[in-house]
Amino acid sequence: MQLSDRVNRLKPSSTLAVSALAKEMVSRGIDVIGFGAGEPDFTTPAHIRDAAKRALDAGMTHYGPVPGDPAARAAIARKLVRDNGLGSITPEHVLISAGGKHSLFLLAHCLFDTGCGLEMILPTPAWVSYRPIAEMAGASVVEVPTRVEDDFKMTPAMLAAALSPRSRLLLINSPSNPCGTMYRPDELEALAAVVTEHNAAGGNLLVASDDIYEKIVYADTPFASICRFLDPKWSVTLNGLSKAYAMTGWRIGYAAGPIELIKAMSKLQGQMITCIASFCFPAIVEALDAGEADVAEMREHYRRRAALMHDHVSSWPGVRCPRPTGAFYLFPDISAWFGRTTAGGALLRTSMDVATALLNEAHVAVVPGDEFGGCGPRHIRMSFACSTEQIETGMSWMASFVRGLS
Repeated sequence: MQLSDRVNRLKPSSTLAVSALAKEMVSRGIDVIGFGAGEPDFTTPAHIRDAAKRALDAGMTHYGPVPGDPAARAAIARKLVRDNGLGSITPEHVLISAGGKHSLFLLAHCLFDTGCGLEMILPTPAWVSYRPIAEMAGASVVEVPTRVEDDFKMTPAMLAAALSPRSRLLLINSPSNPCGTMYRPDELEALAAVVTEHNAAGGNLLVASDDIYEKIVYADTPFASICRFLDPKWSVTLNGLSKAYAMTGWRIGYAAGPIELIKAMSKLQGQMITCIASFCFPAIVEALDAGEADVAEMREHYRRRAALMHDHVSSWPGVRCPRPTGAFYLFPDISAWFGRTTAGGALLRTSMDVATALLNEAHVAVVPGDEFGGCGPRHIRMSFACSTEQIETGMSWMASFVRGLS
């Protein structure tokens, strides 16, 4: 069958590929510890599930408004004003979509066209789906490589050097997948000043802040969104309920930004999915208005797991890894292992070699860093969205793997 160039150019997600291989091994009776998938191991809190059940029982099973029902959009607007300091946001500025990835897809296809010559600025390492989604829409991706020594954070000078008249979108993800680090408010304010200066000089740069991990923060410094420091017409917030409320399977994401942009994204969504499942709308209201205690409890578990995993990783000779301050990932630099041979005879030359050997020999699933861009090929991503017992066991197996390198 002849398929489109668009789909033929796409690479499968390495994150999903590792998860699939690990599950296949488990199906063969092999005990595997999974540090690969970025998915909370908690069940969606009962009161949020109950809100959806009540909606089903009340007959909320028909099409809803394309951008989301008024109550859910209002709850999101209240949250953005209350938690993020975005005082200009109203329900009309909000679009609810089928997950954060869908929101980003809509945004990219409303900003870029095939052959448009416009660019998306992307600090790397970055989540593996950012680049392909932007490129499918017609953007060129300009990476701004960051360093482990700087906690993987872009400086204002680095941003300024990357900007040009072709710059259309800057994507900021803080706390970061895969890095597990986050920007301080003053650092974001300094980056926003560069954007403001660029646009004042005739630029047309929109900033998208992917805040999906905003509630999963362990640093003394509080979370802040770069949108707080920008003119509202130059910024859009991308978020969802997947990570903070353990609702990955619900597929609920949202975008909040300039009304003209939100209307365009809604028009595109109307030709794709129409709307999310209508009985999910009351669950959104319940989560955002009454879910903070659940979030705090899960966050405390993540905080303890982060410290535990980082302590183990820091004991590996030659490996560098910033202490995680947000999200549920570590992104250690394991390039000191390159050129060495495992106890099973595998020569480690790349991050993929390391991930493959860890799975085959130690039965621990991690994600190779190659597709995250920047310095990613020197790293692996490890998720601690799993139990303390699994972390202890998995880290013990990995320690034996490290000791066996020659």
